[in-house]
Amino acid sequence: MSVSDLRQSPMMNHILESLERNEDIGHYGRLVFVMVGQYFLSEEEILELLTKDRDCDEEKARGILKQVKAHGYNPPKPDRILAWMQEQEFPICETAEHDKNGCNVYKSLKFPPEVYERIATYYQDSR
Repeated sequence: MSVSDLRQSPMMNHILESLERNEDIGHYGRLVFVMVGQYFLSEEEILELLTKDRDCDEEKARGILKQVKAHGYNPPKPDRILAWMQEQEFPICETAEHDKNGCNVYKSLKFPPEVYERIATYYQDSR
């Protein structure tokens, strides 16, 4: 898996382009990037890209990565991303106003089977 795989998602492509421009993608933008990126990139690649955010040094980037790994976070659903966008300036999903599917990484990216299994287990357990 690679950065080019991540770019298949309009939202992740937007985040990557913003990082490449050294933009501040906000706390939730960084969190989404790591929650999704962990399935496509090495830890070093994630850290390298995340520290391009002008408000994210290596210590902060490692902290986010550690948090995501420790909690076993799955990639967020579109409604969670839309809620997080209300909490910060950076538009995590720039297509949200006219295409909510652009925020759905499950439609544009293929994750390892264990991600789908954890999601299914979560929904079965919450009934």
